Amino acid sequence: MNAERGFPKDPSWSPLDSSEWYAARHAMAALRDVLIAAGMERDFPYLRADLNAFGHGMIELGRIAPQTAERLAELLRLALECPSDVHTTEGP
Repeated sequence: MNAERGFPKDPSWSPLDSSEWYAARHAMAALRDVLIAAGMERDFPYLRADLNAFGHGMIELGRIAPQTAERLAELLRLALECPSDVHTTEGP
């Protein structure tokens, strides 16, 4: 039925074909590296890169404990107090 309407029989789209997928993976890896440096890598077992239904890159943190959220908030607060030390994923 779909072939009759001009639709392909098998979808050929892959997230590996999109720049959004690679941008999400790069951002997730940068976040993972910071979490490792902060000793928090085990606190985010569900950390992953994904694409939403519209093909936009997303980083999923997953469920975290309240103590982990408090520690992450403290790290962000400290980073905001030292803006000259903050680097983006594009470099220093």
